Amino acid sequence: MKRIALLAIITLTAFGSTAIAQKTNKKSMKKVLFVVTSNDKLGNTGEKTGFWSEEFAAPYYELLDQGVEITIASPLGGQPPIDPKSADPASATEDTKRFDADKVLQEKLKHTHKLSTINQKDYDAVFYPGGHGPLWDLVEDKNSIALIESFYTHKKPVAFVCHAPAVLKNVKVNGEFLVKGKKVTGFTNEEEEAVGLTKVVPFLLEDALTQNGAKFSKGPNWAPYSVEDGLLITGQNPASSKLVAAKLLEKLTK
Repeated sequence: MKRIALLAIITLTAFGSTAIAQKTNKKSMKKVLFVVTSNDKLGNTGEKTGFWSEEFAAPYYELLDQGVEITIASPLGGQPPIDPKSADPASATEDTKRFDADKVLQEKLKHTHKLSTINQKDYDAVFYPGGHGPLWDLVEDKNSIALIESFYTHKKPVAFVCHAPAVLKNVKVNGEFLVKGKKVTGFTNEEEEAVGLTKVVPFLLEDALTQNGAKFSKGPNWAPYSVEDGLLITGQNPASSKLVAAKLLEKLTK
Protein backbone atom coordinates (compact mmCIF):
# COMPACT_ATOMS: atom_id res chain seq x y z
CA MET A 1 0.00 0.00 0.00
CA LYS A 2 2.83 2.36 0.89
CA ARG A 3 4.43 1.67 -2.49
CA ILE A 4 1.16 2.40 -4.34
CA ALA A 5 0.73 5.62 -2.38
CA LEU A 6 4.31 6.63 -3.17
CA LEU A 7 3.79 5.94 -6.88
CA ALA A 8 0.61 8.01 -6.80
CA ILE A 9 2.45 10.93 -5.20
CA ILE A 10 5.27 10.69 -7.78
CA THR A 11 2.72 10.57 -10.63
CA LEU A 12 0.79 13.57 -9.30
CA THR A 13 4.02 15.49 -8.75
CA ALA A 14 5.19 14.74 -12.29
CA PHE A 15 1.79 15.72 -13.70
CA GLY A 16 1.83 18.94 -11.70
CA SER A 17 5.34 19.78 -12.87
CA THR A 18 4.35 19.21 -16.50
CA ALA A 19 1.27 21.40 -16.10
CA ILE A 20 3.35 24.16 -14.49
CA ALA A 21 5.97 23.88 -17.24
CA GLN A 22 3.29 24.11 -19.95
CA LYS A 23 1.71 27.09 -18.21
CA THR A 24 5.12 28.77 -17.88
CA ASN A 25 5.98 28.12 -21.54
CA LYS A 26 2.63 29.55 -22.64
CA LYS A 27 3.15 32.57 -20.42
CA SER A 28 6.67 33.14 -21.81
CA MET A 29 5.54 32.71 -25.43
CA LYS A 30 5.80 36.01 -27.30
CA LYS A 31 2.59 37.38 -28.78
CA VAL A 32 2.48 39.50 -31.91
CA LEU A 33 -0.54 41.26 -33.38
CA PHE A 34 -0.87 41.37 -37.19
CA VAL A 35 -3.06 44.20 -38.48
CA VAL A 36 -4.40 43.91 -42.03
CA THR A 37 -6.60 46.12 -44.18
CA SER A 38 -10.35 45.70 -44.70
CA ASN A 39 -10.33 47.81 -47.88
CA ASP A 40 -10.69 46.00 -51.20
CA LYS A 41 -11.14 48.98 -53.56
CA LEU A 42 -8.19 50.37 -55.51
CA GLY A 43 -9.39 53.96 -55.45
CA ASN A 44 -11.86 54.71 -58.26
CA THR A 45 -10.31 52.30 -60.75
CA GLY A 46 -12.93 49.58 -60.26
CA GLU A 47 -10.09 47.16 -59.53
CA LYS A 48 -9.62 45.18 -56.34
CA THR A 49 -6.86 45.47 -53.76
CA GLY A 50 -6.24 44.35 -50.17
CA PHE A 51 -3.19 43.10 -48.31
CA TRP A 52 -0.25 41.62 -50.23
CA SER A 53 -0.09 37.89 -49.49
CA GLU A 54 3.71 37.55 -49.48
CA GLU A 55 4.10 40.46 -47.07
CA PHE A 56 1.74 38.66 -44.72
CA ALA A 57 2.88 35.07 -45.25
CA ALA A 58 6.67 35.47 -45.01
CA PRO A 59 6.66 37.33 -41.64
CA TYR A 60 3.83 35.14 -40.33
CA TYR A 61 5.76 31.91 -40.82
CA GLU A 62 9.08 33.46 -39.84
CA LEU A 63 7.57 34.28 -36.43
CA LEU A 64 5.26 31.27 -36.09
CA ASP A 65 8.10 28.81 -36.70
CA GLN A 66 9.99 30.38 -33.79
CA GLY A 67 7.10 29.81 -31.40
CA VAL A 68 5.49 33.25 -31.59
CA GLU A 69 1.75 33.33 -31.03
CA ILE A 70 0.01 35.47 -33.67
CA THR A 71 -3.38 37.19 -33.56
CA ILE A 72 -4.85 38.85 -36.66
CA ALA A 73 -7.02 41.97 -36.58
CA SER A 74 -8.60 44.27 -39.16
CA PRO A 75 -10.79 47.39 -39.02
CA LEU A 76 -14.01 45.52 -39.85
CA GLY A 77 -13.08 42.09 -38.50
CA GLY A 78 -13.83 38.89 -40.41
CA GLN A 79 -12.28 37.98 -43.75
CA PRO A 80 -9.83 40.64 -44.98
CA PRO A 81 -9.33 41.11 -48.74
CA ILE A 82 -6.20 39.76 -50.41
CA ASP A 83 -4.84 41.73 -53.35
CA PRO A 84 -5.60 39.46 -56.33
CA LYS A 85 -2.33 40.41 -58.02
CA SER A 86 -0.40 39.00 -55.07
CA ALA A 87 -2.19 35.67 -55.56
CA ASP A 88 -0.88 35.41 -59.13
CA PRO A 89 1.17 32.20 -59.54
CA ALA A 90 3.89 34.33 -61.15
CA SER A 91 4.39 36.05 -57.77
CA ALA A 92 4.44 32.79 -55.79
CA THR A 93 7.13 32.08 -53.19
CA GLU A 94 7.60 29.13 -50.85
CA ASP A 95 5.81 31.14 -48.15
CA THR A 96 2.80 32.01 -50.33
CA LYS A 97 2.52 28.38 -51.44
CA ARG A 98 2.51 27.37 -47.78
CA PHE A 99 -0.04 30.11 -47.11
CA ASP A 100 -2.35 28.85 -49.89
CA ALA A 101 -2.22 25.30 -48.50
CA ASP A 102 -2.58 26.28 -44.84
CA LYS A 103 -6.20 25.45 -43.98
CA VAL A 104 -5.73 26.45 -40.34
CA LEU A 105 -4.51 29.91 -41.30
CA GLN A 106 -7.23 30.33 -43.95
CA GLU A 107 -9.84 29.62 -41.29
CA LYS A 108 -8.11 32.03 -38.91
CA LEU A 109 -8.22 34.76 -41.56
CA LYS A 110 -11.97 34.33 -41.93
CA HIS A 111 -12.35 35.42 -38.31
CA THR A 112 -9.94 38.31 -37.81
CA HIS A 113 -10.61 40.32 -34.67
CA LYS A 114 -12.20 43.74 -35.00
CA LEU A 115 -9.51 46.35 -34.39
CA SER A 116 -11.69 48.24 -31.91
CA THR A 117 -11.59 45.24 -29.54
CA ILE A 118 -7.78 45.00 -29.43
CA ASN A 119 -5.67 46.13 -26.46
CA GLN A 120 -1.89 46.47 -26.78
CA LYS A 121 -1.50 45.10 -23.23
CA ASP A 122 -2.18 41.62 -24.63
CA TYR A 123 0.74 41.67 -27.09
CA ASP A 124 4.50 42.15 -27.24
CA ALA A 125 4.64 43.78 -30.68
CA VAL A 126 2.55 44.75 -33.69
CA PHE A 127 3.19 44.10 -37.38
CA TYR A 128 1.47 45.63 -40.42
CA PRO A 129 1.72 43.89 -43.83
CA GLY A 130 1.39 46.12 -46.88
CA GLY A 131 -0.56 46.03 -50.10
CA HIS A 132 -2.36 49.14 -51.37
CA GLY A 133 -5.43 48.52 -49.21
CA PRO A 134 -4.10 50.23 -46.03
CA LEU A 135 -3.71 53.56 -47.86
CA TRP A 136 -7.48 54.00 -47.81
CA ASP A 137 -8.54 52.65 -44.42
CA LEU A 138 -5.75 52.05 -41.88
CA VAL A 139 -4.11 55.43 -42.55
CA GLU A 140 -7.22 57.19 -41.25
CA ASP A 141 -8.43 54.53 -38.80
CA LYS A 142 -8.55 56.04 -35.28
CA ASN A 143 -8.22 52.64 -33.63
CA SER A 144 -5.10 51.84 -35.64
CA ILE A 145 -3.55 55.25 -34.93
CA ALA A 146 -4.22 54.93 -31.19
CA LEU A 147 -2.95 51.34 -31.15
CA ILE A 148 0.40 52.18 -32.76
CA GLU A 149 0.83 55.10 -30.37
CA SER A 150 0.05 52.83 -27.41
CA PHE A 151 2.50 50.11 -28.49
CA TYR A 152 5.23 52.67 -29.04
CA THR A 153 4.74 54.57 -25.78
CA HIS A 154 4.72 51.26 -23.89
CA LYS A 155 8.15 50.44 -25.35
CA LYS A 156 6.95 47.69 -27.68
CA PRO A 157 8.23 47.19 -31.26
CA VAL A 158 6.10 48.43 -34.17
CA ALA A 159 6.91 46.97 -37.60
CA PHE A 160 5.67 47.74 -41.13
CA VAL A 161 6.51 46.65 -44.67
CA CYS A 162 6.03 48.08 -48.18
CA HIS A 163 2.89 50.30 -48.20
CA ALA A 164 2.20 49.67 -44.52
CA PRO A 165 4.56 52.43 -43.26
CA ALA A 166 1.94 54.78 -44.74
CA VAL A 167 -0.26 54.05 -41.72
CA LEU A 168 2.25 56.06 -39.67
CA LYS A 169 1.18 59.22 -41.53
CA ASN A 170 -1.20 60.43 -38.81
CA VAL A 171 0.41 58.80 -35.76
CA LYS A 172 1.69 61.26 -33.16
CA VAL A 173 3.51 60.79 -29.86
CA ASN A 174 3.58 63.69 -27.42
CA GLY A 175 2.20 66.00 -30.07
CA GLU A 176 4.87 65.20 -32.67
CA PHE A 177 4.65 62.87 -35.65
CA LEU A 178 6.08 59.52 -34.59
CA VAL A 179 8.32 59.42 -37.68
CA LYS A 180 9.81 62.87 -37.10
CA GLY A 181 13.60 62.57 -36.99
CA LYS A 182 13.47 58.78 -37.38
CA LYS A 183 14.99 56.54 -40.03
CA VAL A 184 12.25 54.91 -42.10
CA THR A 185 11.67 53.32 -45.48
CA GLY A 186 8.69 52.10 -47.45
CA PHE A 187 7.36 51.72 -50.98
CA THR A 188 9.17 54.45 -52.89
CA ASN A 189 7.92 57.02 -55.38
CA GLU A 190 9.91 55.25 -58.10
CA GLU A 191 8.35 51.87 -57.27
CA GLU A 192 4.85 53.41 -57.24
CA GLU A 193 5.55 54.95 -60.63
CA ALA A 194 6.82 51.60 -61.91
CA VAL A 195 3.47 49.95 -61.06
CA GLY A 196 1.59 52.86 -62.65
CA LEU A 197 -0.37 53.93 -59.59
CA THR A 198 1.02 57.36 -58.69
CA LYS A 199 -2.24 58.99 -59.89
CA VAL A 200 -4.43 56.40 -58.18
CA VAL A 201 -3.12 56.29 -54.61
CA PRO A 202 -4.42 59.02 -52.25
CA PHE A 203 -0.82 60.10 -51.53
CA LEU A 204 2.74 58.97 -52.11
CA LEU A 205 4.12 57.23 -49.04
CA GLU A 206 7.68 58.51 -49.46
CA ASP A 207 6.50 62.13 -49.79
CA ALA A 208 4.08 61.93 -46.86
CA LEU A 209 6.58 60.51 -44.37
CA THR A 210 9.29 62.91 -45.53
CA GLN A 211 6.91 65.85 -45.05
CA ASN A 212 6.29 64.61 -41.50
CA GLY A 213 10.01 64.84 -40.75
CA ALA A 214 11.11 61.27 -41.36
CA LYS A 215 14.65 60.46 -42.50
CA PHE A 216 13.50 58.44 -45.48
CA SER A 217 16.05 56.12 -47.10
CA LYS A 218 15.78 53.46 -49.78
CA GLY A 219 17.61 50.74 -51.62
CA PRO A 220 17.35 49.76 -55.30
CA ASN A 221 13.83 49.17 -56.62
CA TRP A 222 12.42 45.76 -55.63
CA ALA A 223 15.55 44.78 -53.68
CA PRO A 224 15.35 43.77 -49.99
CA TYR A 225 15.86 46.82 -47.78
CA SER A 226 14.87 47.45 -44.18
CA VAL A 227 15.78 50.02 -41.54
CA GLU A 228 15.44 50.06 -37.78
CA ASP A 229 15.26 53.06 -35.49
CA GLY A 230 14.72 52.08 -31.89
CA LEU A 231 11.31 50.40 -31.66
CA LEU A 232 10.40 51.33 -35.23
CA ILE A 233 11.10 48.79 -38.00
CA THR A 234 10.21 49.41 -41.64
CA GLY A 235 10.78 47.56 -44.92
CA GLN A 236 10.73 48.98 -48.45
CA ASN A 237 8.86 46.44 -50.58
CA PRO A 238 7.61 42.83 -50.72
CA ALA A 239 11.17 41.52 -50.97
CA SER A 240 11.89 43.17 -47.60
CA SER A 241 9.24 41.35 -45.58
CA LYS A 242 11.57 38.67 -44.18
CA LEU A 243 14.13 41.30 -43.21
CA VAL A 244 11.49 43.12 -41.19
CA ALA A 245 10.37 39.88 -39.54
CA ALA A 246 13.95 38.96 -38.65
CA LYS A 247 14.54 42.36 -37.02
CA LEU A 248 11.27 42.08 -35.14
CA LEU A 249 12.13 38.58 -33.95
CA GLU A 250 15.54 39.77 -32.75
CA LYS A 251 13.88 42.48 -30.66
CA LEU A 252 11.41 40.02 -29.20
CA THR A 253 14.09 37.51 -28.20
CA LYS A 254 16.57 39.93 -26.67
